[in-house]
Amino acid sequence: QVQLVESGGGLVQAGGSLRLSCAASERIFSTYAMGWFRQAPGKEREFVAAISRSGITILYADSVKGRFTISVDKAKNTVYLQMNSLKPEDTAVYYCAADRTIVVYKSAAAYDYWGQGTQVTVSS
Repeated sequence: QVQLVESGGGLVQAGGSLRLSCAASERIFSTYAMGWFRQAPGKEREFVAAISRSGITILYADSVKGRFTISVDKAKNTVYLQMNSLKPEDTAVYYCAADRTIVVYKSAAAYDYWGQGTQVTVSS
């Protein structure tokens, strides 16, 4: 059983930055794909970023491309989401997800393991 714990969320002004962390319970990053999703009140959970198990494929939603960066530190069993130039519309609960056999990285339904989420609030 893989357990994921997100941290790093908080309140930030528009234009500011945050770095989210997702700590895994075991060494998984050579065999699991990782994804970040977010969900705002009244909206569907949406794809933000993902990295393949090999690290070769990295994907971003158009809304965050150029502002967010996903990365992995294998030694710390942690995946990060660096968020720069934050906008009020980035406000949401952010979730880390993992899957060993994923093919469609942008689909939330494809991921087997999820963290509890961390709140990101961007004020104007």
